[in-house]
Amino acid sequence: MSPTLLFKIALVLLLLFIIFNLALALIRMVRDDPDSDKPMSYYLGRRVLFSAIVIILLIIALQSGLLTPNPRPY
Repeated sequence: MSPTLLFKIALVLLLLFIIFNLALALIRMVRDDPDSDKPMSYYLGRRVLFSAIVIILLIIALQSGLLTPNPRPY
């Protein structure tokens, strides 16, 4: 497998993990269980952290030439 394909698969998995954390935060917000082990902000914080990691990885991949942007996006 090429490094580009592996990188794209890792990015998709990270994005799915971000959506999963967002869903967990939604469930925590709707249930509003005071006996819960982790607050809603825990899941939202993880979502923000992984979003920042995705952006940093994309910038590194674009700068290193691993990914090439579309020259004509229109």
